[in-house]
Amino acid sequence: MPLRAKRIIVTGGSGFLGTRLVSLLGKRGHPDVFVPRRRDYDLVRAEAVGRLFDEHPADLVIHLAAIVGGIGANREQPGEFFYQNLMMGAQLLDEARRRGVDKFLSVGTICAYPKHAPVPFREESLWDGYPEGTNAPYGLAKKMLLVQGQAYRRQYGFNAVHILPTNLYGPGDNFDPRSSHVIPALIRRLLEAKEAKRPTVDVWGSGTTTRDFLYVDDAAEAVVLAAERYDGGEPVNVGSGREVSIRSLAEELRRLVGFEGKLVWDRSKPDGQPRRLLDVSRAKAAFGFEAETAFDDGLRRTIDWFREHHGPAS
Repeated sequence: MPLRAKRIIVTGGSGFLGTRLVSLLGKRGHPDVFVPRRRDYDLVRAEAVGRLFDEHPADLVIHLAAIVGGIGANREQPGEFFYQNLMMGAQLLDEARRRGVDKFLSVGTICAYPKHAPVPFREESLWDGYPEGTNAPYGLAKKMLLVQGQAYRRQYGFNAVHILPTNLYGPGDNFDPRSSHVIPALIRRLLEAKEAKRPTVDVWGSGTTTRDFLYVDDAAEAVVLAAERYDGGEPVNVGSGREVSIRSLAEELRRLVGFEGKLVWDRSKPDGQPRRLLDVSRAKAAFGFEAETAFDDGLRRTIDWFREHHGPAS
């Protein structure tokens, strides 16, 4: 799908991944991009979705908008995470189909996979069990966009595409301790402990769980490539293809920030899904995506960004 002359809506375009995506689209020569803001278009409400398309007709919709958070936030707000994510996606996709939009690209989540899916996760395993309990409402709400898109493709011939990114990280991430994911949460705790000269830092869980972390700029590249090159109905994993334990992550961050104290593992807190690693072969074959950012380089850039924007020096 050549994007140069297309009118594009990017929901969530002012968020963590969205800002990178909109910037990349601009650099690629796709200037006609509209980013709806929640204060103007509450996409949970059908009236606002209809008004969005009335005021900004589109050829392509890239749906990034989501209510997200770490394990703690998912445990505290499961109903909100389910309802808002489900309603935003379902209403947007349906209205896009009604308005004759050429293509709808929904960005799902690795949380849609079963808790004990074989590692590495292959797209064929997506329906082999129930997601991990702490984030199941969020994962299932996003997974319904895959079901809806495939149903609309069969009945209406609608070009709905669904990708499944893994855990993202990078500059501009959410560092709020109440809702952040593991990398920004650890960076903040370690830097604050170093500044305060504390002897220890508490870390949730056992440290044995693993994750596949993808740098945010690589994720933006994957979204653009999928928008340009992929028109299939099957979901596509988007990840680094690298499995990292939370314990090794925490130790690496401790080294990079220069914290000389001890990490204390709080086993009373949940670990989340035991292992996460994506099989990324379909993304390479379908639209030529491979992650390029070295993990340590991405972590350093994220630490430097936090120091500049939120650390004591700022």
